[in-house]
Amino acid sequence: MQRKSRIGKMSKLIQYPWVWGILTLCFALAIGGSLTWQHFNPKNHFSHLKTLNTTKTKYYQAKGTFNVLVIGSDERPNQVTGHTDSMLLIHANLTKHIYNIVSIPRDSQIYMQSLGYTKLTSVQSVYQEKYGAKKGVLMAVKTISSYLNVPVNYYLETNYWGFRSMVTAVGGITMNLPFPVTLTHPWYSDDQNKTFTKGKHNLDAKMVTEIVHERDSLPGTDFGRQQLQEDALVGIANKVSNPINALKIPALVTSVSKFLVATNMNKSDMTSFALAIANNFDAKKQLHYFQLKGTNKVVYDSILENYNDEIILNKAALQKVIKDDVKN
Repeated sequence: MQRKSRIGKMSKLIQYPWVWGILTLCFALAIGGSLTWQHFNPKNHFSHLKTLNTTKTKYYQAKGTFNVLVIGSDERPNQVTGHTDSMLLIHANLTKHIYNIVSIPRDSQIYMQSLGYTKLTSVQSVYQEKYGAKKGVLMAVKTISSYLNVPVNYYLETNYWGFRSMVTAVGGITMNLPFPVTLTHPWYSDDQNKTFTKGKHNLDAKMVTEIVHERDSLPGTDFGRQQLQEDALVGIANKVSNPINALKIPALVTSVSKFLVATNMNKSDMTSFALAIANNFDAKKQLHYFQLKGTNKVVYDSILENYNDEIILNKAALQKVIKDDVKN
C-alpha cells in the first residue's frame, strides 16, 4: 500500500515530550547559574560554530543560528546499543526568534556506505555495535546529517527513562486520548493488552510512558504515536504551569538532568540557548513543525537481510524543506 508523499506543516508545541524536557533543562540552567552576559549572549555564542560533518554542498551559517539533531532511542538500562525511535532536526534562528523543527520518519530508507540500504532506525544500533555507545551515536548523527545534506552543530540523545523520571517529578499527568489505545508492545509484560478508552485519564509515570511508546494499535501507527506524545506534552505543561505545583519544579529539573544520554552541548551552550528562548517566548508563533512523509515500499534491507516496509522520502520535497526552512 502506498501513501501519497506529502509534507504537513504545523505551527504548534513540539510533539515530543522529551524535547520539551530538554528545553526545560535549558531554562533551569539560565535561572540557576550566575551569568556573564558577554559570555552567554546568544548571538555571540552561536557564531562561527563547528559542524559534525562536511556536507556535499557549501553552506553559509548566519550568526546566531545553529542546527541540532535530537534522537530519541529505545536504549534500555545497561545496554550500549539502541534503535532510534524518533528523530528531530531543529533549526534555531536566534535573530528572528524562529525555531523550525523537521520530524524524520524512523523507517525512512537510507544508504550506509559499504553496508547498503537500511532504515534510519537501524543506523544508531549498527554503529554502536561497531564503535561503542558514544562514538556510535556520533557516527549515526554524521550519517543522518549527510543524508539530509545539512550540517549539524549539536546532537542530543534521549531515552524512555528520563521521560518517566520527568512525569514522576510532577506527580503524574492527565492525558486526553484522541482514540482508544491497546498496549501491544509494552515495556513491562504485566501491561500487555491493557486498554484505554478515548478521553481523559489520570495516569502515573509508568503508564504514561507505556502509552506514548505504543504504535501498532494506533491509527497511522507512528503518526498516531505522535498524537499521543503531543497529548502527554500538553499534560506535562498544564501540570507544571499550575501555580499549585510550583514547588515540584526543582524535582522536575533534577529529573531532566538524567534525561540526556549523550550530547556535545555543554552547559554554556544550553544556558545561551535558554537566554535566547526565555525572552517573550510564544510557542504558537515561534515554533514551526514540519512532518516528512513518503511512499511505503517493500524493499530489501541489507542490514536486516530481508524484505520489509520502508519509507522512500520524496527527495525534491525534502530538499525544499531543508532549503527553505533549515538553511538560511
